[in-house]
Amino acid sequence: MTPSLILSALWVIAATVTALLPMRHQYVPGLALLLVAPVLIVWLAVDLGWIVGLVATLAFVSMFRNPLRYLIARLRGQRPEVPK
Repeated sequence: MTPSLILSALWVIAATVTALLPMRHQYVPGLALLLVAPVLIVWLAVDLGWIVGLVATLAFVSMFRNPLRYLIARLRGQRPEVPK
């Protein structure tokens, strides 16, 4: 097992634990996970191939679809509602 695969599995566990937290406690760990994910995805793609990188990207977008929508709306200059 490669180090990139082990760290990616730990990232998935951390994301699952973060999702179980109340919404107000998800922001900091969720942001950290959001920032680390592209590095892990590229590392996976380099180690295991572009197909694994593509699958990891699709899984990431699926898991973080709402935060990504929020960030895209903010970049467009909109003021989306933040869940409480």
